[in-house]
Amino acid sequence: MKRFELSDINPGSHIHFIGIGGISMSGLAVILTEKGYKVTGSDRTKNNICQKLESKGIIIYEGHNAENIKGADLVVHTAAVHMDNPEMSAAVEKGIRLIDRAECLGAIMKLYKNAVGISGTHGKTTTTALLTHALLYADVDPTISIGGELDIIDGNIRAGKSDYFVTEACEYTNSFLKFFPHIAVITNIEEDHLDFFSGIEQIRESFASFAELTGDNGYVVAYGDDENIRLALNNSKCNIIYYGKDSSCDYYPENIEIIDGLPHFDVMYKGEFKVHIDLNVPGFHNIMNSLSVIAVCDLLEISPETSAKGIQTYKGTHRRFEKLGKLNGADIIADYAHHPTEIKATLKTAKTFSHNKLWCIFQPHTYTRTRTLWDSFVTCFDDADKLILTHIYAAREQFDGITRASDLANQIKNNGSDCVYIEEFSDICEYLKEHVSDNDMVFIMGAGDIINIGNELTKNEK
Repeated sequence: MKRFELSDINPGSHIHFIGIGGISMSGLAVILTEKGYKVTGSDRTKNNICQKLESKGIIIYEGHNAENIKGADLVVHTAAVHMDNPEMSAAVEKGIRLIDRAECLGAIMKLYKNAVGISGTHGKTTTTALLTHALLYADVDPTISIGGELDIIDGNIRAGKSDYFVTEACEYTNSFLKFFPHIAVITNIEEDHLDFFSGIEQIRESFASFAELTGDNGYVVAYGDDENIRLALNNSKCNIIYYGKDSSCDYYPENIEIIDGLPHFDVMYKGEFKVHIDLNVPGFHNIMNSLSVIAVCDLLEISPETSAKGIQTYKGTHRRFEKLGKLNGADIIADYAHHPTEIKATLKTAKTFSHNKLWCIFQPHTYTRTRTLWDSFVTCFDDADKLILTHIYAAREQFDGITRASDLANQIKNNGSDCVYIEEFSDICEYLKEHVSDNDMVFIMGAGDIINIGNELTKNEK
């Protein structure tokens, strides 16, 4: 069947979203509402995202029922929704066009001349946030779809009226191959989502195909120090701009200083000074993310001085090195890191701040990721002084019968780290209340519901 385009349905048509409470689906619903379509949606339960959508006039149904799609001209669903869903079955029975979230996002993306897709195993949300700040500072009225809550746009979505569109582009199930990027950013390529991909070679092939979507007139902005990126793009005919640590790349930093944990550096382009940046978020990885944003803004003909000033207004995304409050004089910090590389980078950055003891409370995310990256998980917490592991957040998966966080905790402990396993969140809270002390840093880390621990420990401050 031909790829869906918004021109396939009439303006003002009724579009129904199954699973509308998700961060990405909700964003698409808002954009389409702003474009004049009638939007409804459903989800198992109404979360805070659903409440925000209802405040915009979008009708949300709690629970899934065939009646919910009454009058719909198009039904959009998440990858997690299958044909046994009554709304999906009803759409097929009534002959209503069904598309998934990625195809819907791609159809929206095709409407914009300056469409930017930000991909990579890690760093998508932060890089999207940095670019958002730069574009808003440049006053170009962009449309933004981001995989996290960003204060400057009061959520995860912004519907602008210009030709600028920025979105995260996720490789899982090859969903980003349904996009139409003019500029494709690739921050890194590593093994992940091995419940879908057979291994790193297939992952590289997926990113290579994503890069090719930019066509003859588009650009790929890629991290040149990543071996997998170089391999993926080795035979590419794309217009590629590399950023990285040194002059082997087009964009690179010089005169790096870390002051009070925050990076200050000069951006260089092919040997010439471009602009100075004073970051307000920590970590070497954010120097690299900033370089990619400067490169993208150059392509969009936004001055480096303007881009740098916009980047400097960024102070973080929710659940990315986010300070939630205090416990016994210790900082409680939420971080979304759930891949070993992300965890290692976050803890390494944390070590640059003045602190007493560095704690990490980690919830593994999915059985597949935990099992396939087991050896990396054993060593990625080395910078933590004290590690607490809790039960695995299953997300879309069922227990595989073999992968247990308690076994991972034992192996980490046997590897020499101070690690304990605690199953229940309430018991973790009590443990921390008894053992955390002044000037400690406590990271509540993971992509699941472990954020509830941070919220519980700091609830009296909210």
